Amino acid sequence: MKYDVDALVVLPDDIDLARSPLANHIDAETFVLGAFNPGLTRLPNGNLLLMVRVAEALRDPIADGHLHNIRWEAEGDGRFVTDAWPLELVDTSDPRTVRLRGGGWNIMVLTSLSWLLPVELTPDGMTPVAFHYDRAIAPINGLQCYGVEDPRISFVEGQWLMTTCSIGPERQCTTLYTSSNGMDWTFTDILLDHQNKDMLLFEGLINNQYWAQTRPLGDAYFAYPPGSEWRAGPSINLAHSPDGRFWKPFSKPGIRPHAATLATARMGGGSPPLLTKGIEDGGWLSLWHGVEPKELVGIYRTYWSILASDDPSTVVRSCHKPLLEPNPDLTIPIEHQMYLRDVVFTTGIVDAGDHYIVASGEADLACRITHIPKSAFSP
Repeated sequence: MKYDVDALVVLPDDIDLARSPLANHIDAETFVLGAFNPGLTRLPNGNLLLMVRVAEALRDPIADGHLHNIRWEAEGDGRFVTDAWPLELVDTSDPRTVRLRGGGWNIMVLTSLSWLLPVELTPDGMTPVAFHYDRAIAPINGLQCYGVEDPRISFVEGQWLMTTCSIGPERQCTTLYTSSNGMDWTFTDILLDHQNKDMLLFEGLINNQYWAQTRPLGDAYFAYPPGSEWRAGPSINLAHSPDGRFWKPFSKPGIRPHAATLATARMGGGSPPLLTKGIEDGGWLSLWHGVEPKELVGIYRTYWSILASDDPSTVVRSCHKPLLEPNPDLTIPIEHQMYLRDVVFTTGIVDAGDHYIVASGEADLACRITHIPKSAFSP
């Protein structure tokens, strides 16, 4: 589907690495592998905030028979360092990760280290106003040795809540940052433990409880019976909490992959669910990603579901057709920086009256803003 307003608004070359949290820590040249997968919210002044994931990588990672990667060292006052792995131990077929052979498990390091940069945009989301390097979010503890990724921002009960994925050898977990103004953020705690990603907080309470979509990962799933409408595999689950800090999984399933389409062979959360306004038979609007198998990475697209306002385990309406697809026309000016294709990964949404402003990562490279009319979600 094509939209009248659909553009890349933050590109890798827009990032000033002289002001990066890694600056002056590493005696090697780095570059921006991607500036993508941004959280999105409306600030008190009416502007939008795009919390951009900046993936910073070594320009020449292979030297002296070793592959090198960046890591945050938690000991002492904390600093960024590089590690070296013998080339015979590594698999570099995926440009995003390096798999280590011989460990007995699926063990990896990352080709980049991610930190978060607040970028203020005009109210329509189409033009950057300021890059707030002084408010950048970088690793601060051992949970985040390999970076902070994929923020999602929700405004709940007068407070901004931002979930992030923190990456390290201890665990790959969901962590929470809080803010009273949408701009200055404080690390709070772990919310979910190992390999539970894409945690999205509903923008409002349900029966006086905080609710969230979650997506636990694993290597084994049990089959649905023959002829079922559902496909076994990763799904979008639900959890609830009395305070937004301590979470209990909900017993009923959330959004599951459908057997009728391979486009959701793998799936996970996209933008935080928000209550629809001005849409017939509305409820909680959830944008999520489905991945169709193709080569190593797959094809990432954005889909949508509307969930019952009083019971988010009930899907009121959904659609097998994608809401957003990767758009190669947008990346023509940055073709020389492309390392992935067929990926759009939606991470934020804001209500703008007769349309929604939707933020996505395009090709794990840049930030994309799309204006989607509310008519797209009508029965």
